[in-house]
Parts: sequence; structure tokens; C-alpha cells
Amino acid sequence: MLNFFRTSVLLAALTALFMGVGYLIGGASGMWVAFGIAAITNAVGYWNADKLVLRMQNAHEVDPRTQPDLYRTVAALSQRAGIPMPRLYVIDTDQPNAFATGRNPQNAAVAVSAGLLRYLEPREVAAVIAHELAHIRSRDTLTMTVTATFAGAISMLAQFGLFFGGGNSRDNPLGPVGVLVAVFVAPIAAMLVQMAVSRTREYEADKDGAEISGDPLALASALAKISQLAQRTVNMAAERNPAQAHMYIFNPLNGQRMDNLFATHPAVENRIAQLQRLAGDMQVDRTGRRPGPRVKSPAFASRNSAGGWRVPPTGGNETDGGWRGPWG
Repeated sequence: MLNFFRTSVLLAALTALFMGVGYLIGGASGMWVAFGIAAITNAVGYWNADKLVLRMQNAHEVDPRTQPDLYRTVAALSQRAGIPMPRLYVIDTDQPNAFATGRNPQNAAVAVSAGLLRYLEPREVAAVIAHELAHIRSRDTLTMTVTATFAGAISMLAQFGLFFGGGNSRDNPLGPVGVLVAVFVAPIAAMLVQMAVSRTREYEADKDGAEISGDPLALASALAKISQLAQRTVNMAAERNPAQAHMYIFNPLNGQRMDNLFATHPAVENRIAQLQRLAGDMQVDRTGRRPGPRVKSPAFASRNSAGGWRVPPTGGNETDGGWRGPWG
């Protein structure tokens, strides 16, 4: 109920902002045209925004046949998180990153980049996936996906006003000034909404994801690697669609490092510090183990000779050499 209320308030605020841009461009008539566009955007955002986002980010769906190890990892973590198995996608970019989308846990998808699978260790990949599953479980994905759709639409409407609004004083009481305000202020306002949505929820998803995987320091290590590699690798799909940047676990756009008002994500150093404190509270060491009787440690997958990775098979017990899964 709280999430539904929060999403409704956000949609109302974005719709009001959309109508304000329409008024600045075309007066009262422009405001009502914008309201009609906002209504359509709301509907598209709820039912189809996830498909649009996945297509824009060059993600293709995979299954147990094409990505058996990754699929088993997601299935095991989904069961641990208590949510249905989401659809699984791989993003065609060498930049290590990931995001989740979908209107609810029953219609969700997780997308990881080819670079994430290439550069991160299996424990780190599992920790990143657990972070995205935390977004799905808390139903952040609807809010973040709809926000991305609206932010892109607001920017497009503002640019439309620059080229076609013309500042006709008969239709727009503010004249050219109104168009300029719409062009420069409205996208910034939409960006601030994105930041407010993303920054707080990334901290929450880090915490919840670490609890799902049981391995906070694996997520801390993954974030450290991603932050180093992502800044050196251009994600062309994200650069073409910057309104969707807040959906990723780490900002896919180059050049944003500061934890300030204009950062789409919290500083990675702050996120790592939170995860280290959480690991201390959970009494988990850097290998993902908790203190207790000496037992055979979970055998996290090692990379194979082809450069891929795999998780251990589920089932079995300590006596027969098997384990229930890589997370205990």
C-alpha cells in the first residue's frame, strides 16, 4: 500500500511537471495537450516501459540453454528473496553494470551486461543480482522505470518547444521566456526527481541485496570494480538514453563521481562503507563465511578455461560432498 501511494504521488508530480512544461510552451492549450500526452505516458509507463527500456539498452533475453550458470544463480537468489524468477537479459556492452525493471515481481526482468559477466567473479555477480532482486522485491522497479519514461518525455517536450513553440505570446503569456524556461529548467527538474528516486533506493537495495546474498563484502568488491571499469568504458545505449541512467546499479554515464545534488547515484565509497558496516553486524568475513563450527566452505564457482563462470550444483549435503547452494 505504501509503495502504491508513493508511486501515485510520483506520477502525479511528474504529470504536473509535464503540464507545466506544456503551459510554458503553449499556454492553456499547450497545458491540456501535455496532459493528454502525460496520460498516454502513464499508461505506456505502467504496461510497457520495461520493454521499451530493455530495447533501448540493447538487452536480449537469455534462458537456461544459452546462459545456464547465470540462470541458476538468478533462480537460487530469487528463491532466497521470496520472489518469482524474473526474466533474464544480457546487455550488449563491455561496461560492467546491471539494472532491474518491471511493474511488479510477477512481471520483472533483470539485465546484466556482458562486461559484468566478463570482469567480475561469481560471488560478485551473485551479489549484484541480489541487489537488483531487492529492487524487484521492494517494487522500486515500477517507480524507477516510469520515472525514466517521464524524464525522457519531458526532455523531448522541452526540445519540441524550442524548435516549434516559437514563443507566440497569444498562446503563451510568457513568450520566448517561457520556452527558454521549459527548455532549460524542466529537464533539470526531471533530473532532480530521478536523483531523489535513485539515491535513497540504491542504499536500501544495497542493504537488502546483501541480506539476500548473505555476502555484503562481495557486493562492496563488485561496486569497487564496477566503479573503476565503468568510467573507462562507454555504454553507448546509456549515453543515447541518459534519462534511464538512474536505473543501473552504478551510473553508466561517464564523468559523474561526486555524491552531491547532481549525482544520479550515491558515491560508491559511501555505499562500500555501508556494506562494510553491515558485514560487521552480520559477522561475515571477506570470504562470505560466518563464525561457527568448522565446516566445508561453500564452493563458489571458479572461472573455466573459456573465460566463463559457473555456480555449484544445488542439492546434496556435507556428507556426500554436495551443498544446497553457493549461499549456504
